[in-house]
Amino acid sequence: MSSVRTVLGDVRPEELGVCDAHDHLFLRSPRLPGQELNDAAAARAELNAFRAAGGGTVVQWTPYGMGRRAADLPDLSRSSGVHVVCATGLHQAAHYSTQLLEELRGGLAEVFVAELTQGIGTSGVRAGLIKVAGGFHALDAHARWTMTAAAEAHHATGAAIAVHLEMGTGALDVLDLLCGRLGVEPHRVILGHLNRSPDPVVQRQAAEAGAYLAFDGPSLAHHATDWRMPQAVRALADAGFGHRLLLGGDTVVAGARSVDGGPGMPYLLRRVRPRLALELGEELTDRVLTENPGRAFAVRWR
Repeated sequence: MSSVRTVLGDVRPEELGVCDAHDHLFLRSPRLPGQELNDAAAARAELNAFRAAGGGTVVQWTPYGMGRRAADLPDLSRSSGVHVVCATGLHQAAHYSTQLLEELRGGLAEVFVAELTQGIGTSGVRAGLIKVAGGFHALDAHARWTMTAAAEAHHATGAAIAVHLEMGTGALDVLDLLCGRLGVEPHRVILGHLNRSPDPVVQRQAAEAGAYLAFDGPSLAHHATDWRMPQAVRALADAGFGHRLLLGGDTVVAGARSVDGGPGMPYLLRRVRPRLALELGEELTDRVLTENPGRAFAVRWR
């Protein structure tokens, strides 16, 4: 049986409810000084707001070494009634110290596997997916190292691999590496931020390859998100790829939370959902928010 690994244990895919397939409750990076998501009370309030809007699950893509606060996630999930899925993995090199990266050399896949199967640190919380990242229109040595480790961990556990595409670029390079060279089945790969580079040809090719396409980070004015995303999603659905689409909020800084005056997690359901329903219809929009994440993150755990 396939199951989704949440911070409170494995659940059946149909138990997820409405899913924010890419977001962050906690996140810290030297690239975002002073904008950390590190407030447990704010995270709790944001989950409650998402629940009040009809949300059932949040998938946190915050990987290793970026302030996941895994030990806090079970209590937040219980108190809010929202399923939370936590990530292992590694982001771009710029988010880490040179010392930390050197410490991980030679054993990165083992770290991922341990966090997926045993737990993150002493928290007892097991990760439910692997998150890695590409570069802008290319894959540098760091990306190839982390993706190779992610593929090894996937083969050992079955976990899905979620990929941050820098400004939405490099999707086909990622698939060439993960699926072409490293043997990951395409339906185990989730490509994030494709909406930030709204190239319909690349989006169609990625869908034809069999990957999941995540349209995440709405309401960011400097990206082609809200105003182009409905048409892009409609084109993919009309081409027969509605079952490969995912939606997420990708809240990465404190000011973006709804409880701090930003759009936050509820925006996905408050504004994005009805806008998409005009393009796709209510039935397909509901499947994108419920059935698709269930398939994308469900694993026959090994």
